[in-house]
Amino acid sequence: MRGNPDFQGAMFSYISLEERVPQAHPLRKLRALVDALLATMNHEFEAVYARRGRPSVPPEMLLKALLLQILFSIRSERQLVESVNYNLLYRWFVGLNIEDKVWDHSTFSANRERLFNEDLARAFFERVKLSAQWGKLASDEHFSVDGTLIEAWASHKSFKRRDDDSGAPPGRNPEVDFKGQQRCNDTHASTTDADARLFKKAQGDKSRLCHMGHILMENRNGLIVDVQITHASGTAEREAALAMLGRRGNRNKRATVGADKGYDSKDFIKGCRKLKVTPHVAAKDKHSAIDGRTKRHEGYKSSLKVRKRIEEAFGWIKTVGGLAKTKLIGQARLAGQALLCFATYNLVRMGSIGGWWDAHHA
Repeated sequence: MRGNPDFQGAMFSYISLEERVPQAHPLRKLRALVDALLATMNHEFEAVYARRGRPSVPPEMLLKALLLQILFSIRSERQLVESVNYNLLYRWFVGLNIEDKVWDHSTFSANRERLFNEDLARAFFERVKLSAQWGKLASDEHFSVDGTLIEAWASHKSFKRRDDDSGAPPGRNPEVDFKGQQRCNDTHASTTDADARLFKKAQGDKSRLCHMGHILMENRNGLIVDVQITHASGTAEREAALAMLGRRGNRNKRATVGADKGYDSKDFIKGCRKLKVTPHVAAKDKHSAIDGRTKRHEGYKSSLKVRKRIEEAFGWIKTVGGLAKTKLIGQARLAGQALLCFATYNLVRMGSIGGWWDAHHA
């Protein structure tokens, strides 16, 4: 017979959140791994908190909530807090009981801005990288490097002359006509984000206010081992690549690095050889700095083939992680966001390699 809806709000609940989450859910192993990593960061957390005052949002809960925001492409912190409030899976992952009150979104944002700076985000990123190295998932011999543009949270209207003191036109969104004007980073700056630069990577592409993100990828499993955010410029990719190669572990060991044609310059090749790194850079058709001795090795061809996988990381952080356009102002805040985003990418990648992460069931 047909059943009739008979909903009545229960006064008591006897089922825990632990029972609501399936045993095979991929977030179970992810939470166990993240909890183990956060347990090693007590010293870093203690250093940024006062010994007196009102208790704040626990940093462990804050970071796990930010991981959820990246994993499930939640567009804002207001929506994140709202989702944690009604989603039992999110409550369980963060560490809240059914009866616990969720933080106000403004409190969450204030704590996030104070706590997760570039230093703490890099500390978490390094913990994730060390766990990958401990599991022998990351190579220390073969790398790839590349850079991408991350659009700034600033409009073209905010890009004004540095010596302009005429005042802005009245209105919330005033009409501005800069057609025919010569605008460059030497004479202009954004009043919204002073760290943003007007730049384009290719001929025919549109110029936009942006930052530049750089990553160093190990070639064994495509894990990201270093991240750097810089101003957008024509030399930033090569300079950041040398800086990241200089920070790699075991610098006395010979290594290789794959890169696209943008890195084919004498300064970059010379810098790599000083760091005991063989540059496997895609050679330009004319005036290439790569010699024939390097190009004839099979390892050179392998590096050029594998280096294309670095685009998977950029694609993931822009489509899933929400970094196609940053919502934070300033290079330092963006660096923290990027480090947390790539740490999340590494966790997902490690789960895929280990067979416990399935995006269709997350």
